Amino acid sequence: MAVQWKEKSRYHRLHISGEAPYQPIEDYGLIGNMRTAALVGKNGAIDWFCFPRFDSPSLFGALLDAGNGGHFRIYPAQEETVTRQFYWPDTNILITRFLTPEGVGEITDFMPLIEKEGQPQQIVRTVKAARGQMKFRLECLPAFNYGRDKHHHYIGETGACFSTEHLKIGLSTDIPLKEFRNVGVCAEFTLDEEESATFVLGEIRGEECAPAPSPEKAEKMFRHSVNFWRNWIAKCTYTGRWREMVRRSALILKLLSYEPTGAIIAAPTCSLPESLGGPRNWDYRYTWIRDAAFTLYAFMHIGLTDEAERFMAWLTERCFETRDGRPLNILYGIEGEDINQEIELDHWEGYMGSSPVRIGNAANRQTQLDIYGELMDAAFLYNKYGAPIPSDLWDKLRKIADWVCTHWQEPDHGIWEFRTEKRHFVYSKLMCWVCLDRALRIADSRGFPASREYWTANRDAIYEELMEKGWNEEVGSFVQHYDCDALDASTLIMPLTLFLSPIDSKLERMLQAICRPPSKGGLVSNSLVYRYDPSVSKDGFEREEGTFNLCSFWLVDAMTRAGRHNPQRLEDARLMFEKMLGYANHLGLFAEETGPCGGALGNYPQAFTHLALITSAYNLDLALDQRFRETEEK
Repeated sequence: MAVQWKEKSRYHRLHISGEAPYQPIEDYGLIGNMRTAALVGKNGAIDWFCFPRFDSPSLFGALLDAGNGGHFRIYPAQEETVTRQFYWPDTNILITRFLTPEGVGEITDFMPLIEKEGQPQQIVRTVKAARGQMKFRLECLPAFNYGRDKHHHYIGETGACFSTEHLKIGLSTDIPLKEFRNVGVCAEFTLDEEESATFVLGEIRGEECAPAPSPEKAEKMFRHSVNFWRNWIAKCTYTGRWREMVRRSALILKLLSYEPTGAIIAAPTCSLPESLGGPRNWDYRYTWIRDAAFTLYAFMHIGLTDEAERFMAWLTERCFETRDGRPLNILYGIEGEDINQEIELDHWEGYMGSSPVRIGNAANRQTQLDIYGELMDAAFLYNKYGAPIPSDLWDKLRKIADWVCTHWQEPDHGIWEFRTEKRHFVYSKLMCWVCLDRALRIADSRGFPASREYWTANRDAIYEELMEKGWNEEVGSFVQHYDCDALDASTLIMPLTLFLSPIDSKLERMLQAICRPPSKGGLVSNSLVYRYDPSVSKDGFEREEGTFNLCSFWLVDAMTRAGRHNPQRLEDARLMFEKMLGYANHLGLFAEETGPCGGALGNYPQAFTHLALITSAYNLDLALDQRFRETEEK
């Protein structure tokens, strides 16, 4: 039977009537195999899964359209249910536990790692009655290609098969399945105490699904995955305060890495809103050059040198590519391909009605001058802490530095990718300064040939211009762009890049200005930082947004630097950091932003946030240890 999703009812859910159609973003956990990933809700539903890659069209997309996106849910038949969700220690294996008056049931979700070419990608879901007898329900309703493609399905002896012209997906199980709503399958089954059932979802190449694994084989697959993740995280050398949060962030970053190339995506989702009901909905399933230095810094400081080397190799390949007009793209696909298209899915309503739903990202057509500073800083850090960069890469980096010298005076769209007119953003100028400063440092440390006088003259000119036009004496801070009085949290990175000294009076005044609450012109609300005030900084969108988690960690880093000479700032940094940790979800995951009620907003989980968490934890722990030693010596 050929079927197509046609039902269109706002916030209508195809399963339980009366249930909220959308879960909070923070109610999801992430599983994956370093090729793709799936979001698993506390209610037992996989509501987001793109296949076979992170950036492929979705197979389950109820996260962005509850009625038409597709889902794969397993849940108790009992109405009175309390849910718990946690990761198996030191792994990315997710356990969802249901507590009911009749007993305790649980689902173990994971994706086996791909260890050889041709191995099928699979999601393994093992359902178990941990205590008592439990009755479960299952619903599997795929919606291929963001719900746009028709699919056929049939039910066989070993499960169900769903197919389109280009893709065939199988659900293997020993549980009898029934057709459900002409688009999927459903089942009801009862498990006695300690009894289990395993469901395997994955691509099939034949006509029939493979038989579901036996309990013994399912247990072997589980233990193999446990051993992989535990052996990998054992390489993490961080043993300081907040160890568990740092290790969880590292595990999430590993899930967001694309094993074939070493690229790291910004997030596994697209179009989750930065403001509920608003249009700030973007596709983050790509790799940004901007993340480069932060990725290298975070990985190398916690001992994950293999990941740093692979990401540096991916960056190096981008430097050797030829393109017209500019040395680098702003963002890339996970194979290094160009991303130039942005499409709106008009047939989807968006998360809680937040439209439009976008796939692709038009930001790649913008001018963002800061990416060259982030690239050069990554090369500098890798040359210093990793391995000496080769001469052929230096030849490319030299050309980038020369290009920056001729273009840094131009306006651009900035780090926040404003979809309005170009401006002279302070952060962009700062990172042009970083590009030339780090190029000079690499050349001097390695004795490389360089246009030293040319680079030095332009670096110093940028510095002078930032001090003159980027600083607003009346506001008492560096501002967002020239000729304005708007604060921007991106300027907090100045002490981290060594542009400002920790004892510079300008840094202290800027911290005072930014740390005021928004009602008094600042950007900080209960230790959470807004990136800017959209009512002042016209970014092309009317709606406000949540606080930006990355900026909250940048403020921690800036205060940590200032705390080297001001003990109170160091104490404030610790308090702020620990408050920030309290906004993680039940699994230790962060989205891009935190909403006004403390919930997650934006794409999730966000690599940049977890990278910043690792960096802040490392720097703050180091500063606290140093302060403790100094106190002991006195």
